[in-house]
Parts: sequence; structure tokens; C-alpha cells
Amino acid sequence: MFQQSKPRSTFGSAINIAELIYHGSVRSVRKTHGNAFMALLINMLQTIIFVMAFYFMFIILGLRGAGISGDFMVYIMTGVFLFMTHVKTLGAVSGAEGPTSPMMQHAPMNTAIVICSAMVSALYIQILSLFVILFAYDVLVNPDLLEDIHDPVGCMAMLLLAWFTGAAIGMVFLALRPWFPTPVSIISTIYQRANMIASGKMFVANTLPPAMLKLFDWNPLFHAIDQSRGYAFINYNPRNSNWEYAFILGAVLMVIGLMGEFYTRKKASASWAARR
Repeated sequence: MFQQSKPRSTFGSAINIAELIYHGSVRSVRKTHGNAFMALLINMLQTIIFVMAFYFMFIILGLRGAGISGDFMVYIMTGVFLFMTHVKTLGAVSGAEGPTSPMMQHAPMNTAIVICSAMVSALYIQILSLFVILFAYDVLVNPDLLEDIHDPVGCMAMLLLAWFTGAAIGMVFLALRPWFPTPVSIISTIYQRANMIASGKMFVANTLPPAMLKLFDWNPLFHAIDQSRGYAFINYNPRNSNWEYAFILGAVLMVIGLMGEFYTRKKASASWAARR
């Protein structure tokens, strides 16, 4: 009973890791409620309410005509879903349990499993919410919704890009959090709140003058959202953004975050928990 069983092959190790990530993802999703269905519903409602709030806000303010010609709900969703995926993943990764967490006392667990679980759970919730809203909108409002979306595969790729960049930035915050807990928490909150405007989900990048464009083109989420609208609408060609910048920046930040997390894990101390 005291002997730990170990996988005997690479495939067995992969299956073991995948199982740990699955259980970690379920645990992350169910944090909000003891009932699995209610936990999913609560997480989905946050995204659904956000989409509907922006939809009615645009109508009330008379900004519906300011978007791209095409299905207005698609215009809203290409902004809101990428924004929610980015910030939710960033928050989940940056707030993941560190090496001094009690959960790390269990032998199969490690920080890599926890980080992957946080990433997967955030993506799962957003994709599930996306399909629920698309299905309801297609059935109740626009039966030709799938035909109105020019390139669904490209739109999904940009959603994954927003998810990846959010995870990469979250990794940097996660590596820095044990050293500077309060400043990192403040900076993370400021970044997420600033993306309400800086993400560009409320306007079209092609309409921005060069002076205004400089305020937004540093943001990888800005590029992902604008490119997703290029894939969603056949008559929109994004000139002021490119997905390569977002991907390269995300890859660089991911490497930096992984290096920082590895160094931080080696210096971890149980006394750090008192600083949070």
C-alpha cells in the first residue's frame, strides 16, 4: 500500500498526466459551486450576461452602425468572447496554486499540472459558452448564422490565440507573484480592466487614425480581435493588425514565464503564504 505505481512507458506517462489535468480542470470549474451543473451554469452566465450587456449598450447608444456591415451579433461576439477568454485565462493562470500550496503535498501533483488545468478549464468554459450562445442565436434569431461567418476556422484560431496570449501573460504574473504579491495583483487587475478599452472590441481598427492606433497596437488581444473580424466578415480586411505579432509575443512571454516559474519554484518557501 506504500508503493507508488509508476507508468512504464511514455504513452502511459502521457495518459497519467492527461488524467491529472482533467481532474484538475474539473476541480477548477467546480470551485464556484458544489453542484457540477450549477458550476457550469454560473460560469457560462457571466459570459452570456457580458455579451447581452454590450449588445444592448450598443443599441441604446446608437453605435450599431459604427461596426462592420454584417451580422451585428457576430461583431459583438468576436470582441467579447476573445476578451473574456483572454482575461479569464490570465486570471486563472496568474492565480493558480504555487509550489507551497497544500495541494502540492500530494505526490502526483505539481505546478505544471495546476497551470495546465487552469488553462484548460478557462478555455472549456468559454468555448462551451460560445456554442450555447451561437446555438441559441442561430435557432431563435438568425437561422443563416453559419453562412454569415466567412471563415469559422480562422475565428476559432484567433480565439485560441487570445487564450494562448492570456496564458502567457498570466505565466509571467504567476512567476512574479511570490516575490511581489501586492504589486503583481494590482498590475494584473489594472491590465484586465484596461483591456475593456485597449482590446479594441468596441471599435474597428481600420477606422483608427495613426495617432490613436499607437495606443492600442502594443496589445496582443487587440490584434487577435481585429484579425478575428477579418475572418468573420468577408468585406473586412484588417490592415492595422497581424496575428503573427500576437503569437510571437505570446511565445516569448510564455518562455519567460516558464523560466521564472522554474526559478521561483526552486526558491519556494512555506513562509511565503503569510505574505499574500
